[in-house]
Amino acid sequence: MKKILKVVAATSVALTMAACNKETSSTSADKKVVLNYANWNLGTESEKNLERLMIEAYEKSHKNIDIKIDENITNDDWKGSLSTAASAGKLPDVFMLTDIPSGVTNDWLLDLSGLVNEDKDFTSLPESIKESTKNSDKTFAIPFAQHFMGYYVNKDIFNNANIDTPEYGLTLPDFINGVKETTDLGKGIVGINSTTDFIDWYSGAKNQNVNWFTYGSGKYHLDSPEMFEGVKLAKDLGTNGYAYEGLNKEQKDKLSGDDMGAAFKAGQLAYFWNGTWMNSDFAKNVDFDWDFVGIPEGRSAIAVDYLGVAKSTKHKKEAYDFAKFMSFGKEGFLKRMDLSINSGTEINTLPITTDSEVLAKYWEIISVPGVQKAYENLDKAMIDPIKIVPGYAASRWEAATGIKIGDNENAKIVDLLKDSVYGSVNYQDYAKQLNDLAQQQYDNAVNAMKK
Repeated sequence: MKKILKVVAATSVALTMAACNKETSSTSADKKVVLNYANWNLGTESEKNLERLMIEAYEKSHKNIDIKIDENITNDDWKGSLSTAASAGKLPDVFMLTDIPSGVTNDWLLDLSGLVNEDKDFTSLPESIKESTKNSDKTFAIPFAQHFMGYYVNKDIFNNANIDTPEYGLTLPDFINGVKETTDLGKGIVGINSTTDFIDWYSGAKNQNVNWFTYGSGKYHLDSPEMFEGVKLAKDLGTNGYAYEGLNKEQKDKLSGDDMGAAFKAGQLAYFWNGTWMNSDFAKNVDFDWDFVGIPEGRSAIAVDYLGVAKSTKHKKEAYDFAKFMSFGKEGFLKRMDLSINSGTEINTLPITTDSEVLAKYWEIISVPGVQKAYENLDKAMIDPIKIVPGYAASRWEAATGIKIGDNENAKIVDLLKDSVYGSVNYQDYAKQLNDLAQQQYDNAVNAMKK
């Protein structure tokens, strides 16, 4: 009898444990990981744009993940609403960054180094892109979207003037000659829209040891020979009738007024500075033969958006995997293209990955010869510093110089630079002072990150 009772008792315990295990397993399966996500490109729920379609696709292939859009992070004050959320301990798990340095300074961002170092999709990205995500050799951001910056060219203007049509990688002398030789105000044609952009790209095109706006390895070089040369060229072209921006009001009114974009679309500009976010617009609204030729000498210039993963997230791996799917990952971008084709929604970024399968499929959708050529050498590309270099906005535009220009008793850096091109300022007279000021803004921002 005792033996039978022992058997019954043992069986009862076993059945109870099995039931408990079944209940635990069921509960675990039913419980989903919720990731809060904030991005300024999501549109409204009723619009269901490509980004929301991507989120739906991710949830379908990851049944254990729910993506919740954080509506508390608002487009009208993105950084401010992130700061409010952080103060309340409610940062989204994944969110778009206005810039990486402020995220590091505020201690919002998870160090992703361990995750990216084990991810082949990330380690195979161009060196320039990978480096842009780092601060103090640690990866704090994920490249979300990218566009190339440079010059678009109206090929018809060159062909009609029997001038060799420029292509990506054109030399600086050929570029300058093209601007001059195509300019013919009598025919309503101007060589270039503006030369103030030379201030940003010229030094990096001439010297690969520096980048955008002469910045490189923690130092500015605004008093370098390349910068002097670039400003001088910008002034020579800009004030001698070769740049649309430098024309007088009467001349502009005979063309497209103050709208340089309209001037390009109207066939009035040979070269037009912009970014590859314009590809779809030009494909639809331009009726002449055009191409993207980047900047002279073939060094790519890239504008990048970044995602951050909150340091406070409870789901590090899941947050990273979702962010990767939405951004640089091969699987995610292939899905993005499929969704774009099926929904008739335009893709709003170039592929960040250089994976051959991804690029081949992308060129079937959007094929611009110069953009394809630019992908051949991205490791040494210049990245727009606005989202990666500490204090850049102050160094490039906002810092007060203490210099009087016209009626402005205390001109900002941006004012002095523009007047160096189109006004009476002799840049070399102020170059050392300007370089020291720009460097000071950078150093102050770096020191703030260390506190």
